[in-house]
Amino acid sequence: MKILVAGSGGWGTALAIRLLQNGHTVTLWSYCAQESEQLAATCQNPFLPGVALPKELCFTSEPFAAQGMDMVVFATPSFAVRSTAKAFAPYLREDAVIVSVTKGIEEETGLRMSELVEQETGKIVVALSGPSHAEEVSRGIPTGVVAACADKELAEAVQTAFMCERLRVYTSPDTVGVELGAAHKNVIALCAGICDGLGYGDNTKALLMTRGLAELARLGMALGASRETFAGLAGVGDLIVTCTSMHSRNRRAGILIGQGVGVQEAMKQVGAVVEGYYAARAAWKLAEKHGVEMPITKAAYEVLYENRDPREAIHTLMERQKTAEAAYSDWAR
Repeated sequence: MKILVAGSGGWGTALAIRLLQNGHTVTLWSYCAQESEQLAATCQNPFLPGVALPKELCFTSEPFAAQGMDMVVFATPSFAVRSTAKAFAPYLREDAVIVSVTKGIEEETGLRMSELVEQETGKIVVALSGPSHAEEVSRGIPTGVVAACADKELAEAVQTAFMCERLRVYTSPDTVGVELGAAHKNVIALCAGICDGLGYGDNTKALLMTRGLAELARLGMALGASRETFAGLAGVGDLIVTCTSMHSRNRRAGILIGQGVGVQEAMKQVGAVVEGYYAARAAWKLAEKHGVEMPITKAAYEVLYENRDPREAIHTLMERQKTAEAAYSDWAR
């Protein structure tokens, strides 16, 4: 297949390498012409230190490069997805397979990334997500992800294009659940990092991750997702890898915030887009809109946007009113 990957950050580049190794002809698109030229000249991406870019990989900064492509993969940061999709829309083939691998929610509209691309291109979009650090995928470390789409044939086309002995791809019809899991785990990872920065232990992180997943499931089901999805790769799988690894920009930013570094300065020190910062506000707005109780997400929003003291926010969460862990049916008999 002829494939264009739009977005030359670590994730887009890692996927471009993987697709090229699968035998496809791959072009990597950068928003900035200078960046594209530098990648071509050096065969190195600073987001993936030590990983040589294959000489067969093509580079461009022109949206019209999408002409004639069998597949286009959108891998830009969440804030750039809409504008990128709009720029590419006139050049997409009628039968091109469109994939979104960006994790996030548009703050102004509450839309998921595949929904943004669908709005701008008029095409059905497959969401590809899961516990997948770019640093590891680029090095061929075994990884599993999910290709989600209501159209089974499209999901299977993406599965076939990406899958190999180093990248296992499952399919799912639950695009809502897969994309919400992808976006919200970044919020919880920020919180996990804050707990690390404050000096709390593994018990605290396990509590945070588990109850954060419960919040995610409540929101997802309110929006039509399947609860089962959140027990899979795009739910608990992505949550585990993002909350526990120093590859995670969100966790690293959280550690700095917990240590007393200001929010904006923490993100600056991380040196790349911290998606959880944007997702926290978008997720909290969705929770308010749909009347879903999400106390951890609310606390994250207040720490990130209202300068609330993280230690005090955690103290408040611990002193919430007593409740059951779940609505046990046995007790209702």
